[in-house]
Amino acid sequence: MNDTLVLHKDAQDLLFRSARTANTFTDEPVTDEQLRAIYDLVKYGPTAMNNQPLRVTAVRSPEARERLVKHMAGNNAPKTSTAPLALVLSADSSFHEHFPKTFPVMPDARDNFAGMPVEARESMALQNAFLQVAYLIMGVRAAGLAAGPMTGFDAEGVRKELFGEDSTQTPVVVMNIGKPGPDAWFDRLPRLDYEEAVTEI
Repeated sequence: MNDTLVLHKDAQDLLFRSARTANTFTDEPVTDEQLRAIYDLVKYGPTAMNNQPLRVTAVRSPEARERLVKHMAGNNAPKTSTAPLALVLSADSSFHEHFPKTFPVMPDARDNFAGMPVEARESMALQNAFLQVAYLIMGVRAAGLAAGPMTGFDAEGVRKELFGEDSTQTPVVVMNIGKPGPDAWFDRLPRLDYEEAVTEI
């Protein structure tokens, strides 16, 4: 066993080597307690200025699920309609409103960001929300569940449908989560080797 990494190999496999993107799920429900435990773990992942722009919408009711599914592309629609829980993961450009709590080391941070063009806040929100999506995938795996993140959907349609025309939330990923079902996995695709991806200068 390679002991260069401190994390035990079983945990490494759970989070990375054995983990896969699930395409089918059992009907075992994902509880509120599981979702809270996942969030309470991954919220510690770093973001710029601790801005934490990710907003998680848990789509549980049949009515809300139907409203979401109609905006999913191709095979993502049936996958989302049958998963035990679908999450809409959004980047909130009004993240700065929380700065008095999340970034108290700079008391004028909220006012400074309020004066910025909204496009600048949207860009920062998107960059950091995608970081948090990655943390969330790891958190789902740490809970013994499988994640099926998807970007194949009408983001503007979902925003208007679920959040309203004037929402500051931009959906970036829809993630199905649960216990993997039959034929959940596609074949593992090759990864780049260290020499192909890492350069020293």
